[in-house]
Amino acid sequence: MQSDNPTAAILVIGDEILSGRTREGNAHHLAGVLSATGFDLREIRVVADDQDQIVAAIRAFDKSLGGAYDLLFTSGGIGPTHDDITADAVGAAHGTPVEVNDEARAMLQARYDRLGLEMTENRLRMARIPVGATLIDNAVSAAPGFSIGNTHVMAGVPEVFRAMVAWLVPRLPGGRPVRSQSVEVRRGESDVAEDLKAVSEAYPDLSLGSYPFQDPTGWGTNLVVRGLDEARVTEAMAVLRQRLDL
Repeated sequence: MQSDNPTAAILVIGDEILSGRTREGNAHHLAGVLSATGFDLREIRVVADDQDQIVAAIRAFDKSLGGAYDLLFTSGGIGPTHDDITADAVGAAHGTPVEVNDEARAMLQARYDRLGLEMTENRLRMARIPVGATLIDNAVSAAPGFSIGNTHVMAGVPEVFRAMVAWLVPRLPGGRPVRSQSVEVRRGESDVAEDLKAVSEAYPDLSLGSYPFQDPTGWGTNLVVRGLDEARVTEAMAVLRQRLDL
């Protein structure tokens, strides 16, 4: 699919994801939001809680650091424990120190005061932000994410991550949302492959895909046409349906 939308990557950080202990859903959620708001997601990567790996991935992805994509979104590693090292890794990648941010500290202090809790050293870790970064609001638990360069750093807890995404993405300059149409056929992929290929070649600006499924009534294939121009998507789908006698 041809696109002039801003490009994006997602970096998921955490040993618990790689071990299989935690099911990853943040990237799936964000991918849907980006597609609907005009961002072209090109890559998703999962790395361990290892500073060198995180730094290398940020430098490979963030265009402001010479990386490949206009925007980088990260998930995980900004909590209160010793293995939450994302802030330090982001600071290292962007060449800036990490310090307790006064605004972030005030946000946390206000929350803990309301809850009658003490601001401990571990809780204060969540106010450590790379110098020069701006904060991402957290309506769930107050501890903010942050943006620096083209990197947007968010929590790994799904509820918090979604709240940060909801606050952040509308504030970013997006492009044209992806339009999509699909049709279900009771045929195997091999039976529709030639027709799908022919329409794909006739509409190189669009993305056409086939996705097989099985249900209690048998096998079938979902055919999907995606693109930025709704009229072109509609036209291509009409041609595909005609070729398949639908």
